[in-house]
Amino acid sequence: MNVFQERGITHLDLHGERHFDVTLMILDFVLQYQKEIPLIIICGNSNQMIKIVTEELEKNTIKYSSPRFGIIRVEGI
Repeated sequence: MNVFQERGITHLDLHGERHFDVTLMILDFVLQYQKEIPLIIICGNSNQMIKIVTEELEKNTIKYSSPRFGIIRVEGI
């Protein structure tokens, strides 16, 4: 799990991660860094990865937006 800070926002970069590993990573990341919301999840160009991330966020009623393709911004829990 590649987590880093950029411009005061905590990021999770999913490049190189396997699709079946990502589900637990997303929830773990959001809960671990919830006091630092907004958070950024970098999905890259994979439509499947974007779908997995958004479905997991919706399943857990986590508010998010998509400022540009491949980037998910966690807005609230």
